[in-house]
Amino acid sequence: SWFLSKAICLSFAKIVQGECNKVYFDCRAAAYLMQSYPPAHSISNRNTQKHDEVLQQLKQNYDGYHFCWPSPDIFNPFSLLTAFAKRKIGSYWFASGTPTYLIEMMRKFGVAPSQIGPTEAMASAFDAPTERMTSLIPLLYQSGYLTIKDYYEEDNIYVLDIPNKEIRIGLMESLLPSYVQGGFNTGLVTVSKMNRLLRQDDLDGMLRLLQQYLLTIPQCDNTNYEGHYQQLLFVIFSLLGEYVDVEVRTATGRVDMVMQAFGKLYLFELKLNRSAAAAMQQINLN
Repeated sequence: SWFLSKAICLSFAKIVQGECNKVYFDCRAAAYLMQSYPPAHSISNRNTQKHDEVLQQLKQNYDGYHFCWPSPDIFNPFSLLTAFAKRKIGSYWFASGTPTYLIEMMRKFGVAPSQIGPTEAMASAFDAPTERMTSLIPLLYQSGYLTIKDYYEEDNIYVLDIPNKEIRIGLMESLLPSYVQGGFNTGLVTVSKMNRLLRQDDLDGMLRLLQQYLLTIPQCDNTNYEGHYQQLLFVIFSLLGEYVDVEVRTATGRVDMVMQAFGKLYLFELKLNRSAAAAMQQINLN
């Protein structure tokens, strides 16, 4: 049965309990993992969604892991089984705890939220003991926040990235309190409302709502620079579940932030204590 197959797969995963979970797989484990999409009739029947739509949502939320290359796409078995048990697609990976240790290490190594994403690395840079790590990559990879997405055999270089939507949103939710100083719950509600307005193509309404929320965030001594707000907006826009990037290069310069959502591309130029006209001029130059 499907559940028995998944139980066999789980036996290949070695979970080491500590300050963070490290999941080790090898190519033999990947070969045993199911390559076909799991049944989702129970979820689709409950939510009156089409079966294919549920499969796509399951893939976006829980699929995308690779622990060797080449490898079939691997679902997160814990989240997938939980979704079937609850008959609901949700964020289950972070429900068991908050990645406090990871956040502490991000501060130690000076890693901003926007830096957790596509990166190229040699195998020795991420498949290494975290006790002696000189960067955050081993911790991110062995904790499941990054996974292998491509491999350049000629150069022996791996491409790492966040596996799926569940990990991306869960991670950004964990990072949000570091930027909003106590406005976490209000922030999540605001993001949900922003998502609705963006789906309705009401960008002005979404930005007004964002402005109202930002006015409620207490000011701190270390927030008087554009980079702080760039990372804050990166976290918030990432919670919308869409593609976000910062410092995107163009032929004539670079754009502070780019967001792709619901079939449209949005460009953001951030200016602190300067006019909107100055931001528009910068966008036109780029």
